[in-house]
Amino acid sequence: MGIAEDLARTGVLRVSINLGNPVLAQGTPAAPTGVTVDIAREVGARLGVPVELVCFDAAHRSFEALVSGTTDLCFLAIEPARAESVAFTAPYVEIEGVYVVPDASPITGPADVDRPGVRVAVNGGSAYDLFLTRTLREATLVRGEDGIESFREQGLEAVAGIRQPMTAFVAENPDLRLVEERFMAIRQAVGTTRDRSPATVGFLGELVEELKKTGFVADSLRRAGQADVTVAPPATPQTH
Repeated sequence: MGIAEDLARTGVLRVSINLGNPVLAQGTPAAPTGVTVDIAREVGARLGVPVELVCFDAAHRSFEALVSGTTDLCFLAIEPARAESVAFTAPYVEIEGVYVVPDASPITGPADVDRPGVRVAVNGGSAYDLFLTRTLREATLVRGEDGIESFREQGLEAVAGIRQPMTAFVAENPDLRLVEERFMAIRQAVGTTRDRSPATVGFLGELVEELKKTGFVADSLRRAGQADVTVAPPATPQTH
């Protein structure tokens, strides 16, 4: 079985697109745009197969579609809980997880968050939810469909999210403050299910490295108005 047949087993490459992450995907389910959309279409073009973009509003739904067999390819942050069932490439971009707190909060850095009595709102099933579930010892996570909504409605001590949308959120709400220091680097990668062949996974990995090296990823981010997002470094040192 060739790579195209292995990856696009229905004859169409079905790709999970998470519109809930505005750094990586923008637009509407009918007309999505962004770096994940550009990479998905490039994979399809390289393999000579049509691409179907299946849009979701949250990372956990994108993940569930892949592992259930509804889609063939996903764009998600690398996390141990996901890697049990997803074969990831090296990351193509790195984005930052940060906290937002009330302006009068005593919290000044990520270490201040992990204390008894601190409640942190997160989007359930997001990369930062999975990371904080593994790493927080004293603080309490409050999971919901919309972490910002939970933070506001319940008067919580902090909300976790991605730097770019959180910065915009704070700019519109002068009673809030961004904790500038990140609590995690979110390593966004391409993934498929682990029952794909090593050749298929290798093809995806090599393509991601090529798209980083040639400027494809940086150009796509720039077109999407996300030029401040960091393209991930090469997966391995260049050999000569």
